[in-house]
Amino acid sequence: MNTLLVDDDYFVVMALEKKLDWNALGINTIYTAYNIAQAKDILERHSVQILICDIEMPQGSGLELLAWVREESFNIQTIFLTNYADFNYAQKAIELQSFDYFLKPIEFDKLTLIVQKAIAKAREQQFIEKAIQEGELWQKNRSKLVEDSWRRLIFGKAFPSGRADVSSFLTEQHLPYQAADQFLPILIHLFPHERSLGMTDKNLFDYACLNVMVEQFQHVWFSIEAVTEIKSYNWMVILKWNQKPDIDLLEAMCSSFIPQANEFLKSDACCSLGVSRPLEQIRYTIDELLRMNEERIKNRNQTFLLAHYNGQELHYLPPDLGMLEQLLQENRYTDFLDQTADYMQHLVRNGGSGTAALRLLRLDLVQLVYAHLKSKEIEAHKLYMGKTNDQLFMQSLNSIEDMHAYIAYLVNTAADYLNFTEQPKSVVHEITEYIRSHCGEDLTRNSLGEIVFLNPDYLARLFKKEMGISLGHYVIRTRLAAARRLLETSAQSVHAIACSVGYTNYSHFAKLFKQEVGCSPNEYRKNAKISRV
Repeated sequence: MNTLLVDDDYFVVMALEKKLDWNALGINTIYTAYNIAQAKDILERHSVQILICDIEMPQGSGLELLAWVREESFNIQTIFLTNYADFNYAQKAIELQSFDYFLKPIEFDKLTLIVQKAIAKAREQQFIEKAIQEGELWQKNRSKLVEDSWRRLIFGKAFPSGRADVSSFLTEQHLPYQAADQFLPILIHLFPHERSLGMTDKNLFDYACLNVMVEQFQHVWFSIEAVTEIKSYNWMVILKWNQKPDIDLLEAMCSSFIPQANEFLKSDACCSLGVSRPLEQIRYTIDELLRMNEERIKNRNQTFLLAHYNGQELHYLPPDLGMLEQLLQENRYTDFLDQTADYMQHLVRNGGSGTAALRLLRLDLVQLVYAHLKSKEIEAHKLYMGKTNDQLFMQSLNSIEDMHAYIAYLVNTAADYLNFTEQPKSVVHEITEYIRSHCGEDLTRNSLGEIVFLNPDYLARLFKKEMGISLGHYVIRTRLAAARRLLETSAQSVHAIACSVGYTNYSHFAKLFKQEVGCSPNEYRKNAKISRV
């Protein structure tokens, strides 16, 4: 890995060269330049991964150099040095995707930490580029015929189930196998982290996945016959044994693969190992493996063996729901989450129930939280509407961690909103602000209740208690106040003003206006004009 130092001050460049322990950082070569032209020449002739550059230089700024680097598509982590804490510089550096921005005078211990992080980022980028190159090369060099045949087997489009069927299948597909060859499927389930490529660039993530899997599952005792994504983040790897199957070897390789996925793919992983069988039984094995993956309760970053799986019957003994309900009533939300987490780990250790039990647990816990909110006059089904709730709910059966994330979301959202509703002035303030800014819309007790997820009748009682006026009367006053302002300041017709403040029936508007103000809207406008003269 190489570094380029760019500064028009010779002594700054020398200090950077001498005072950082480049060998310890893993830097092989240090290039130096004193202006932008020299820097560009070096970057065109040499491979550079880390650029440390001054911003203010007589013959061109560091920002101009980084813009050129981006145009040339160089993958370089750039750290800027400057004497000025200028926001415009920082903003431009961010736009150009610089790695960091460091103010002079240089504190070399802090700069070392920044360089370490930049090197780690550069290595990650190199890994991804290698993944793309090797993934593409591996795909291009594989026999498309073999790959397509395995895809048909994996997806159930081919189902050889006897010696005659296998022989016919091998002949038709021109596959280089013998009927007695032993195969083993591995199902790899990935859980990308929030900042993983899997959440931002799925195609690039898939290339990296392919590379890591092919690299990790290499051994002279077997060959990789297929790697296929059967659904998002679920990959099937088919191995062909060249000698007697060794499940311990594969379990060790899975244990090695998982931390690689954590580090390079920024993803948790579960590996499910099938059993070794001949081609005529491989489709049955794949089905069993898929069923185990769906039914078994999983912790992330673990390996599961089909040989140890006997199927899951529904044995669901719920947790102490009375105790959990009491914890909610006492606002002991952390204790509630701790108790549910312990119970879920008990389900895993017990091993006697699968995701069907987890589904029933989810139902019980959701009902507890919803009932708790209802007792506080909060309409939970509206509070939890939205993309976040839907996504967490759909993922909740994937693993214990996903279920805990969903329950934590339910409980923490409930706790936050209960804290809000327990401050009546905050609720009323939000409603009054909404009425003022939406006075032209249909403002009913029900529609306003939806704004704060409260029972409409409860909201009406709360509002009157805090404001000393009914919710309906407050809406009328707010609308008529808006109408008065428009009558005083605008040239709109009275009919148009009535519509703009929520009254499509002019007669009703005029009647309310006179009751509240003491004169008709036209008289009010006339009097306002006279008072301004």
